[in-house]
Parts: sequence; C-alpha cells; structure tokens
Amino acid sequence: MTTTDALHPFDAAIALTAEADGRFHGKTAPAYANMVGPFGGITSATLLRAIEQHPERLGDPLSLTVNFAGPIADGDFEIAVRPARTNRTTQHWVIELSQGGVVTTTATAVFGIRRDTWADGEATMPVVPAPEDVERSGFPDFISWAGNYEMRFTEGAIPEKEGENPDSTTTMWVRDTPARPLDFASLTSLCDVFYPRVFLRMGTYLPAGTVSLTIYFHADAAELAAQGTDPLLGTASSARFSRGYFDQSAQLWSRTGTLLATTHQIVYFKG
Repeated sequence: MTTTDALHPFDAAIALTAEADGRFHGKTAPAYANMVGPFGGITSATLLRAIEQHPERLGDPLSLTVNFAGPIADGDFEIAVRPARTNRTTQHWVIELSQGGVVTTTATAVFGIRRDTWADGEATMPVVPAPEDVERSGFPDFISWAGNYEMRFTEGAIPEKEGENPDSTTTMWVRDTPARPLDFASLTSLCDVFYPRVFLRMGTYLPAGTVSLTIYFHADAAELAAQGTDPLLGTASSARFSRGYFDQSAQLWSRTGTLLATTHQIVYFKG
C-alpha cells in the first residue's frame, strides 16, 4: 500500500486501485511490516476498504472474518471482492487476496443497514486512569507497524524480563499516530494491535501468528465520527493455551464508555 505526502500513513497503506469485475490492486507498505509479512490489522483494514469502495455495497460493516492462509510477500497484490447475497438490510461478502495467482488470505464480511431499536449493554468498561495520566510506551523498534500507534498501557505491557505471568490481560489506551479520525477501516486495524497473549503468559517472545480473526462492529458511523481522534481503551485476554494454539479476545471502548467493537482470534504458536 503506497504512501504519498497527501495521505495519512494509514490511508496510504490501505489505498487501492479499482480494476474490472470487483477486483482491486494494492501494494504492501514497509511502515506496516510485521516480523513476517504485513501487520494483520492493516491487511484486514485493506480488505474492508475494498468492500467499502465496491459500487454494490449496502450499509456499513457488521462483522469481518479474515483467515490468514499463507504469508503475504512484500509488493503488489490483488483483491477479488464479490457480494454473495444481498438481502433487504444485510449483505454478505466473499473476499480473496492473492499474489501471482496464489491465494494468501480469505475473508467473509457482513454489511448492513442499522435500525433504531431497543438497546442495552452488559459488558463493563475497565476502570483505568485517563490516557493523559498514563505514560506512553509501545513495542520494540524492530516491530515496524507498532510505530504507527500511540500506546499507553495500564496493565500487561510487553514483558521486559523473562518469567511466566499468571494472567494474559493487557489493557491500554491506543490510537493512530499521527492522530487520525476514527472510521471503520482504522477501527478494524486497531482490533489487531494486541501482541500475542502467549508472550505475556510465558514472559518471552515465541514464534506466533494469527490464523483467523473475527471482528464484530457494535458502533455505527455516527458513533465513530463522534470519537474523532480521541484514544480508544482496548483490553485483551486469552481463555486457553493448548497444543500449539490459543484464543485471543478483545474489546475496544470509547472514553465515554461506548463499546465500539469486539474481536476474537485463534493464534498459532510454538513453545
């Protein structure tokens, strides 16, 4: 995803050129590189952006599932997008990202039109200091993509010394840097900013990578617009580590206590 001086780095990274028959062309961005291939959040955001730019799109995203089938090499890629079915208020999408004719990533998404209905929430936002009262920190410099995010950990920062930890929970304030107004694409990427929970539990880096990521969007476009450039509060944890895989679940909240998105992953690890 190419960069230009006119665009925020995030927007440049997910920039796509529309081609024929629901296909889009993009290019990986070095600024969002991970230890192997691009950061999964930027890949997921790019797939979502392809649907947003499709002329047949109905409504806004309700859910997105991304399956990382193989590594994405640096350079050009193609995204094929098609609506599998369109109903009165929901629309189901199938997406593939490929390089040189080889599929590296598959995804499905549901878009829809939201209606005013009865509403309530049962999840509880963690009680933490305001972002202005938390020191900024982050990831090691060799994790390139993390430099695009302002992170303020209230618990569960990357361990500085080896040794197992009894809990896998990380909670932090986070936003794009430079600051950027929140939209569905950037919220998608923010859902993947949590480092693998096994790093925290084991107190060391291990080979690990997301196999499948699902995001549920609870906010509508107006709620995201109201967020502006304010930091989100994110909290993530795991339920079980077993036989080379673990789950990772997270919530992202506005400062005012609105649950914007929840996300779930299955992650591969060696250890």
